[in-house]
Amino acid sequence: MIPTLAGRLQTRIFLLTTVGVVLTALIVPVLPGTRGPMSRTYGVAYLILLAVAVVGLLWELLYHLLMQFRWDKDWPTLFGLLTIVPEGLLMWVLLEQRLVPGITRPVAFSTFATMFTVVWIGQWLFANGPMRVLSVHWRLRGGRII
Repeated sequence: MIPTLAGRLQTRIFLLTTVGVVLTALIVPVLPGTRGPMSRTYGVAYLILLAVAVVGLLWELLYHLLMQFRWDKDWPTLFGLLTIVPEGLLMWVLLEQRLVPGITRPVAFSTFATMFTVVWIGQWLFANGPMRVLSVHWRLRGGRII
């Protein structure tokens, strides 16, 4: 079943608020390039995760527009994985330009890249594995959770 735009938006939010939150909690203590108190590192990490969620919803609108030019109106699974590149680059530029509210100090590239990659791949694997098995109704409703 081809995910609807509403289903894609809901799925992105669901994955970030479940898998993304858990993976961020697990990865923060071992992130490279972090300094200062752990509470500050967690705060910055979750602000980045929130920014990824907000910007990701805008990405979904662009992806939906681009999919209208495909005959099946969907991406191959590999394209979903490869979107890590443009989304990661945009988030890095936003961080470098200090355009992410609440983040006032520079974030080391190694810190960002490690966190973003781990969370992105974790979500992609969950969406293309357990979520398809455990949530059959999700697939049959065009990706909509509700």
